[in-house]
Amino acid sequence: MTSAAQRPGAIMVAVLYGLCCHIAFIAGVGAMMVVLFTGMTWGLGRLPAPWSWLADAFLLVQFPLLHTAMLSRPGGAVLRRLAPSGLGAALMPTTYALIASLQTGLLFLGWTPIGGVLWQAHGITLAIFATCYAGAWLLLLKAILDAGFALQTGLLGWRAVVRNQAPVYPPMPTRGLFRVIRQPIYVAFALTLWTVPTVTPDGLVVALVLTAYCVTGSMVKEARFARRFGPAFAHYRARTPFWVPFMPGRKG
Repeated sequence: MTSAAQRPGAIMVAVLYGLCCHIAFIAGVGAMMVVLFTGMTWGLGRLPAPWSWLADAFLLVQFPLLHTAMLSRPGGAVLRRLAPSGLGAALMPTTYALIASLQTGLLFLGWTPIGGVLWQAHGITLAIFATCYAGAWLLLLKAILDAGFALQTGLLGWRAVVRNQAPVYPPMPTRGLFRVIRQPIYVAFALTLWTVPTVTPDGLVVALVLTAYCVTGSMVKEARFARRFGPAFAHYRARTPFWVPFMPGRKG
């Protein structure tokens, strides 16, 4: 918490971080929704080969690697230094969401299309795929709400500074979709990758790499939750499936 003399400056910094975070979040998610739907053909990158291959590979690899690194203890220490002194810890959720959103926008807007279209849905098939794609995004939104909207969108950090309070992190999520499987955010994210109506080599590579990240990211998250919540998570894990409903929970 900040003193009365520091309050105006702290509020200005927090609001600025929050504004940047939410603009980047909307832009990044919007870019992902549109570019992914087109099979990565609407990426704005226009580098010639072989530079396009190198650039796309970098864009794809930076997404899971930096995401994972920021959630580690050393990554958290770095995040706490990315805000003015005294606000770093409180603004860490906002800083994380801001960087993650910038990564998302960079990946999908900066992508240079390489391969041609292998298959594209039309007519009723297009309607079916579009419905499934929209459904996957609605599942992702529901999972984010169940996990804690303020935390997932970065609102938690800057709002706490404005209120001159320490951030109150949500408890271990067990309600909503988390009653059905333990990792609904990662599952819904993976579903958005595989319900697109345009199939390209670019889209397949992105889907494969990011699906692998979703699986490994789920495992890393479970290890982090096991350390943080101990017996409570062990009990939850034993009775709740990992990715697939109705399968034994301990198999994840």
